[in-house]
Order: sequence, then C-alpha cells, then structure tokens
Amino acid sequence: MTTTTIAAHSEQAVRPQVHKRKRPRSWRPLRRGIIIPALIIALWQTLSSTGSISETLYSSPWNIFNEYIDLTRTGELPHHLRISVVRAAFGFLLGGSLGLLTGLFVGMSKRFEEHVNPTVQMLRTVPLLAITPLFIMWFGFGELSKVLLISLGAFFPLYVNTFLGVRNVDRKLFEVARVLEFSQLRQLARLVLPASLPNVLLGIRLSLSTSWLCLVVAELLGAESGVGYMIQDARSFVQTDVVFVGITIFAIVGKLSDSIVRVLEQRLLRWQDSFKG
Repeated sequence: MTTTTIAAHSEQAVRPQVHKRKRPRSWRPLRRGIIIPALIIALWQTLSSTGSISETLYSSPWNIFNEYIDLTRTGELPHHLRISVVRAAFGFLLGGSLGLLTGLFVGMSKRFEEHVNPTVQMLRTVPLLAITPLFIMWFGFGELSKVLLISLGAFFPLYVNTFLGVRNVDRKLFEVARVLEFSQLRQLARLVLPASLPNVLLGIRLSLSTSWLCLVVAELLGAESGVGYMIQDARSFVQTDVVFVGITIFAIVGKLSDSIVRVLEQRLLRWQDSFKG
C-alpha cells in the first residue's frame, strides 16, 4: 500500500461522516389527506368555469372563497361562528360531563345498571328531530333550548363508550385492587379511568361530532344568529355561496375539534401497543 493510499484512508477515518437528515414524517399524513379534497375542488372549479354545472345551484370554489373574504370583512361570519362555537361548547360540556359520570356509575354498579341503563337505551333510540319541537315548546327559542338539545346529543355517545370501557377492564385488576385495599375512589382514579381511557376518548370524539349535528338542527329550526341561521337565511334568498360557506365552516371546525382529540389520544395512549395499519 502506497503512502498516498494510506493518507487517503487516514483522512476518511478522521473526517466526520455527514448523515443526511431525514425529513420528518409528521406532515405526510396531512399532505396525503389533502389529495382527495384538492381533486374534488379542482374538478368542481373546472365544471363551473366551463358551464357544465350551474353556478346558481352549485356555485364554485372561487366564488365561495370570495364570499368567505366578504363575510369576514363585514364581521358577519366571525359573529355567527362565535355564537355557534359557544353553543356547541356549552352543550358538549354539559352533556359530555353527565354522560361520563353516568357511564362510570352504571359501569361500576350492576344494580345501578339494571335501574338506569334500560331507560337510557330507550331514550337513545328516539330521533332528536322528534324531540326538538318539545324542547322549543318547553324552553322557547332562546339559548336554553339549543344548549339542552346539544347536550342531549352529546350525552349518549360518551355514556355508551364509557360504560363499555369500564366493563372491558380486566377483572384480575379489580382483584389486585381489593388485595391492595383500594377504596372505591382510588379504584376509580387509579384503575378504572386509565383502563377505560381509549373508550372514553372515542366517546369524546363521537360526542363532539354529534354536538355539531345537533347544533345545526337547533339553529336551522329556530335561531336568530349562528352559522345554522346564516345558512337558513341564505337559502331563503338563494345565496348558494353563503350556504356553502356555512357548510364548509361546520366541516372545518368539526375536523379541528376531532384532530385535537386525536392528538390527546396519541399523547395519553402511548402505552397502548395497538395495530397501526
């Protein structure tokens, strides 16, 4: 081996190896999730521009975007959106809290289940549209009837999933808790809630989506403000652009709330070794 070769090998050994930085994969699911909506919007805009579909009935993405700007500039969209978000938040907090507590009590007590669960399951099958006129007659067209209707819709998904989460807890864990002489409160905090957390988080996601559905029903049937009212008012004047603005607002806010819960799932359920697909 020549002196030049030895020097070259020595230089390579001394030279620090430069590793290529891997691109973070956190944005890949987001980019892949945008593909289908982008294709739909592109096809929709193309059909509208060529006159294949009526802009009066179907509008176009460009017109809807311009309507977004106009409604935001005038302050109408932020006003209605703020009212709808507050209504949905209050209804979800009330109904979700009651659903969580009731699901825990029913899941922990067989006797409580025999008395409460049949009635709750019977009420769960009643369509909300059938109850809405009663809520309006009982509580009027004010905020109370809307919040109670939203809370009723948010109650059942969280109740059912919490109940199932408690009943799916391994019985051996309760036997260990008895050996360790855990009190009922300590069992609930240290055993039941952590073990049933996947079902509880799923119930929260379903309750949030149901809250938005009930909000639409409440605001379409009787309201003087809110995104649902904005849609109903625009429909009366055949303002298709405004109707699509309201629909997309519900979709975007609903997706954001669902994504927040999914982030909580990823952080709180790191211990769960489940199939990722």
